[in-house]
Amino acid sequence: MQKDTGPSETSASHVGRVRRRRHPSEVTPDGNRANGQPLLVNDQNKYKSMLIRTYSTVWMIGGFVLIVYMGHLYIWAMVVIIQIYMAMELFNLLRKSSEDKQLPGFRLLNWHFFFTAMLFTYGRFLSRQLVNTVTSDHLLYKVVGGLIKYQMFICYFLYITGFVWFILTLKKKTYKYQFKQYAWTHMILLTVFAQSSFTVANIFEGIFWFLLPASLIVINDIAAYLFGFFLGRTPLIKLSPKKTWEGFIGASVTTIISAFLLANVMGRFQWLTCPRKDLSTGWLYCDPGPMFKPEHYALGEWVPQWFPWKEVALLPVQWHALALGLFASIIAPFGGFFASGFKRAFKIKDFGDSIPGHGGITDRMDCQMVMAVFAYIYHQSFIAPQNFSVEIILDQIIRNLTYEEQKYLYQQLGEIFRERQLAQS
Repeated sequence: MQKDTGPSETSASHVGRVRRRRHPSEVTPDGNRANGQPLLVNDQNKYKSMLIRTYSTVWMIGGFVLIVYMGHLYIWAMVVIIQIYMAMELFNLLRKSSEDKQLPGFRLLNWHFFFTAMLFTYGRFLSRQLVNTVTSDHLLYKVVGGLIKYQMFICYFLYITGFVWFILTLKKKTYKYQFKQYAWTHMILLTVFAQSSFTVANIFEGIFWFLLPASLIVINDIAAYLFGFFLGRTPLIKLSPKKTWEGFIGASVTTIISAFLLANVMGRFQWLTCPRKDLSTGWLYCDPGPMFKPEHYALGEWVPQWFPWKEVALLPVQWHALALGLFASIIAPFGGFFASGFKRAFKIKDFGDSIPGHGGITDRMDCQMVMAVFAYIYHQSFIAPQNFSVEIILDQIIRNLTYEEQKYLYQQLGEIFRERQLAQS
């Protein structure tokens, strides 16, 4: 007996497949959706990634706290190591092993430029700090004074050496690759050192000005991930499909509140607020200045009668911390968006795989670099004293004059004082 065929079945046989209506209780292959977008919390594969990411984050934060406790020089060393890893990841981005095989020693040239840039960036700064460290050693003073005087010439000579080296290594059929690598190397050096030098300057102005901005970026990153993971459904930007408005707004509020509270906690430790003027590792003692001295505000009628505290002690720096928190939550994430666009241009997921669950060092430092520059500029514009005091002048004398020049200045001042005493008598 032949079965009757309905119109719908006839059309289905035409197309070659039968379409059926999905039952409401069935789950779509890409997870439950809300407003047309999948919720990350319903993606079971994300939980494994979250565990790995959490494990790495705990280790990174623990190591970071230990380094901050050890002091300024160790933080500086950490920054240098991060720079080396970032350069390594970025150098490898445009590498072609087939081309490198034809150019022995060409990779070494890139590292020659890297360490020349490092000497140029940190050499003068290191020499000035070293002068303050070895005040009793006259011979070392002369050596350091010579380094300060000729540091720019030494760096220029090293750069020209690399330039000549590059010209001598030019090889037929690889010109385009070599010049591309040359330009890429200089862009990396500009990106890495121009911004990270501000980080080192912040460290020696006081660990507070390095630690607070860096912590705010970490808090913003973690909060954005958690809010986006559990609540995210509205895409924020096409460059980063996983970023959501819910994560962005939740992280912004969390970061601004954290900035205000963290500034109060960090601002009470001299180890974090005192500037380091030499390369020693001893404990720091200084006048914290008005920014880190608590001011008491009466709560008045804002609180009920049963509330135990009638006033609150705040540090003036907390109001400045709000500006840092605002920048860290709204502007700094665009450093991450820039990195996302960069990775899309090169069709890679991460810059590296050195940090499980996070990618490479560069993936974690994209926002930190933007934040470090802003923190330095904000500190110099609104925090650093603009008027000259005896302490500032003495600090400039010690930093910028050699031992012999300081002795000469002392003698000249002595003669001026004696002449004034004779005139008055």
